[in-house]
Amino acid sequence: MTKDSTSRILPFPASRVCRAAVGPGHASRTAAAVVHPVEAARLSGALDIMDLARTSLAPGSQGASVARLGNLLPAVQPDAGQTAPRPQMRPTLTTVSDKAIPVLHAPVLRASSPVPPPPPVTRRGTDDSTDRDTGSGPQTDRTLLTRRIVSVHLTDFAMARWLRWAHARHDAPPDDLPVILAAEGPHGPVVVATNRAATLAGLHTGARVVDMRALCPAVRVVRADPDGDRAALEKLMLWARRWCPWTAVDGADGIVMDTTGSDHLWGGEDALLREIEGTLGTLGFASRLAMAPTHGAAWALARFGPVRSIATPDTLTDRTAPLPARSLRLAADTVLLLQRLGLKSVGDIAAVPRLSLTRRFANAALAQNPLARLDQLQGRMAEPVSAGQDLQHFAVQVRLPEPVQDPTPYLPDLCASLCAALADAGCGARKLTVTVYRTDAEVSAVTAATARASRDPIHLRRLFDDRLDRIDPGYGFELITLDADITEGMAAVQTTLEGRAENGAALAQMVDRLSARLGAQAVRTPASHESHIPERSLAWALALSQAPLKADALDCAHRPLRLLDTPEEINVLYAVPEGPPVQFRWRRVPHRITRFTGPERIAPEWWYDRPGTRLRDYYRIEDDSNRRLWIYRDGVYGDEGAGAPRWFVHGIFG
Repeated sequence: MTKDSTSRILPFPASRVCRAAVGPGHASRTAAAVVHPVEAARLSGALDIMDLARTSLAPGSQGASVARLGNLLPAVQPDAGQTAPRPQMRPTLTTVSDKAIPVLHAPVLRASSPVPPPPPVTRRGTDDSTDRDTGSGPQTDRTLLTRRIVSVHLTDFAMARWLRWAHARHDAPPDDLPVILAAEGPHGPVVVATNRAATLAGLHTGARVVDMRALCPAVRVVRADPDGDRAALEKLMLWARRWCPWTAVDGADGIVMDTTGSDHLWGGEDALLREIEGTLGTLGFASRLAMAPTHGAAWALARFGPVRSIATPDTLTDRTAPLPARSLRLAADTVLLLQRLGLKSVGDIAAVPRLSLTRRFANAALAQNPLARLDQLQGRMAEPVSAGQDLQHFAVQVRLPEPVQDPTPYLPDLCASLCAALADAGCGARKLTVTVYRTDAEVSAVTAATARASRDPIHLRRLFDDRLDRIDPGYGFELITLDADITEGMAAVQTTLEGRAENGAALAQMVDRLSARLGAQAVRTPASHESHIPERSLAWALALSQAPLKADALDCAHRPLRLLDTPEEINVLYAVPEGPPVQFRWRRVPHRITRFTGPERIAPEWWYDRPGTRLRDYYRIEDDSNRRLWIYRDGVYGDEGAGAPRWFVHGIFG
């Protein structure tokens, strides 16, 4: 016979035949055709397979058919002038999952002589070349793997910060004393951080404080400060921008940095990681670092990988495959579910067919979706570092043509320029610093603060009256700067018809001037606290630490403005034991009560007061000399073992 070497048709792979037979309504997908020389016998075998594919898509087939290709060999070469008969397909039924599914078995064609298999053909990449039923998933975007992300895990940030604070107050505990930080939980205080001694004693985070005290009675319990830890972490994040311009807070104990293009400035990637780890160690913070092309991979390696692990796009899969499933930043219940399914590592999850996991976690949130987290780790889903904006810094300066001795004439223009910049940004200054640079390289500075944000140039200039005299001019200075060290948001206030703004600015400006003249420690204002006990509801605080409170904000409609620091006991004479007194003696002077209102009963705070603290009944009274007082009875008759009630004067009205 003559050999036809004009073309060759590639047969359908078995996996594609299976996917083609999804249902009668689905259109078949055409395989890619590549032109190659082929023999007639092999062309006949290819036609048989194409017939098989057409049979599997016939309208008569019910449900999804599964094509099982048996020992398929090329047909026997016929003699010259003869036509080889085409075999008939024999449909049989095979039970799969308790359903009868038609399965087409290809006939076994015996050959008189073995024929070598066709040479392998490389199919060019198309959408069909990726098997969506496997764990490979969507294609990895190589552009996402060009970044270099560093994840910094501060292993004991809260405890290290508290130890730094204790050392500054000379109240640091010894190294062998167990210390835990506790926060409120649903069933009582729980442990959120431990020091080294507590860890060696068997104490761990997440446990209740009462259980840990039973395990180690000598443990020292300190209240945690999550808000302070968050603020300190944000400051540390901004401080870390000395290594790269893109940094962001990563959870409650981590920092993420995009060091793309910055590592060569520090001698390479490994040298950069050592520099960051060493610098944080000098501050007292223990850390674990890792570098990877994606944020998810860097986060996982920093917490579960080797020390200072570095992953490249080529080694990303191998380095992250042995990591546990919780390294994908999944919720605890999702990790438990994966472990029950036998998926304990990242490699196990990546090897599972994506279709199975997609059906289970299609509508799950990001923290509960292992496929989305896996795509972020492997670079299939973008996760850029969202760096927070730097704090706005406002400063103005004036350069002088020749040295001068007094900066006062230049201060009004500096304040006007600074306030204009603050107004454009919608901010106000809380702390100002005037700095002068002398010709002999000496620097002097004067600082002033405000009780509330302000951008009034006249008021800010008056804060430096009689204070610039403290600067030693030396041989003169040629550069003056005015910096707003602390700023706050400040909205515009609607003024009245007279041009005044009723927002308490006049009172705050008076406090600023008094503090600038007398000193910050000499001026104090009342500060409200959450307590219904009168002596605890108000306390004196520095006036510059908060804006002055108005009278209507102190809840003094039924309470006197003046309270005695210590209630004074009085001797009373009353008609009935449960009522107010008829007369009393206070400061050796008798007083007769003409009017009264009450009682107002205030119970003790059981979470703060000692056991046995008695309740109080307050009365507002007016005596025969028209003096209005606020008195109370400490306890009631009938208290077991408490004795007779006692009476006190606590405040004065008017």
